[in-house]
Amino acid sequence: MPFKAHAARRHRIPEQRHRITSWSEYDAALRQRGSLTVGFPEDAIAAWRAEPRTTRGGQPHYSALAIRTALMLRAVFRLALRQTEGLIGSILRLPGLD
Repeated sequence: MPFKAHAARRHRIPEQRHRITSWSEYDAALRQRGSLTVGFPEDAIAAWRAEPRTTRGGQPHYSALAIRTALMLRAVFRLALRQTEGLIGSILRLPGLD
């Protein structure tokens, strides 16, 4: 097409600065970019589940520490609530906390 709207402001992919010589290292670096390493101290793992309630009502599943951790990750990664639930679920499956 000879004319495109807002051509001066359109996103352009820049030219590559370096020539890739080792594709295996480049591929490993790209995979490492998406990796997320989360470490939980032993006391946090022990406090993850909520204490049983002694009064009437339903039993809570998670402690206040777990809820604060989820909300902090939500704020850091700017996630919606259901996406945060998925992230916490996948993090808990890694070390076998679930």
